[in-house]
Amino acid sequence: MSDNVLVTGGAGYVGSHTCLALHDAGFTPVVFDNFSNGHREFVQWGPCVEGDIRSPQDLEQAFETYKPIGVLHFAALIEVGESVKNPIAFHENNVVGAINLISLAKKHAVRAFVFSSTCATYGEPQYLPMDEAHTQIPLNPYGRSKLIIEQVLADLREYSDFPSIALRYFNAAGADPESRIGEWHDPETHAIPIALDNALGLRSGFRINGDDYDTRDGTCVRDYIHVLDLADAHIRALKHLLAGNQGGAYNLGTGDGTTVKELLETIQDVTGKAFDAAPGPRRPGDSPSLVADKSKAFQELGWTPSRHLSDILRDAWAWHRKLRDA
Repeated sequence: MSDNVLVTGGAGYVGSHTCLALHDAGFTPVVFDNFSNGHREFVQWGPCVEGDIRSPQDLEQAFETYKPIGVLHFAALIEVGESVKNPIAFHENNVVGAINLISLAKKHAVRAFVFSSTCATYGEPQYLPMDEAHTQIPLNPYGRSKLIIEQVLADLREYSDFPSIALRYFNAAGADPESRIGEWHDPETHAIPIALDNALGLRSGFRINGDDYDTRDGTCVRDYIHVLDLADAHIRALKHLLAGNQGGAYNLGTGDGTTVKELLETIQDVTGKAFDAAPGPRRPGDSPSLVADKSKAFQELGWTPSRHLSDILRDAWAWHRKLRDA
């Protein structure tokens, strides 16, 4: 029996770390990526198909060639701010592309489909920590594009016997402790890499997107989860579905919230480097606080995160220095 798992967006950040975890778990990850955001250097643990999820022909070739038993779907546009500026691009890629992929996975009788979703589907928190029963009213097109696909997969679980799991990430961070792969976006828009550039002296000043939120220090609260803990959850979700379970939706977070100011203080402690940070305007589409209730993933998948914020930042710092040749 094939042990191939098709990993769309497998040359990207979370996708590549999950390919590493798949390899270590005895699967063969088959990367499917158009390299608009991914990196060829990150394809290290299995074959690669260059293609676009918006092209059914590209996808069909991958399914025919590798006959995967499962699909892990990461390929997506992810920047909240960009989704506000260009909603059509986000829906074309994240919705139309995902439906193309789901249709072909169903056609080829794939036994497990794991979808990279997001806590952005929840929108404004009604209570914290947020569990999977929390209302889903996204604040931006990115979150809406992910929610649409969650709803498509829920319909298919109910009416078409198509097993799937949606994993709602909170804030992915960190890197492979051996620094083989890590977080690498161009241009960089994520808080931790931008702060690390400041620590290296490659940027001047960190802008805090809003300091007037109703939080303990006025800055946004986020739940930072190590990318390898996320990767582990994908392996568990895949095995859960391959064992014959129908699936559902699961939060992936630590349950611990960190403000932007607290994050910056911890980064300066870990790096030993001081840098300036100044408040700026709020970013459209941002929630003030996002913190996970992770109990369902623990109870049903046996998953619990094993790395703390300091671990995340140490691994990110080691990778970032290698990336910048510092």
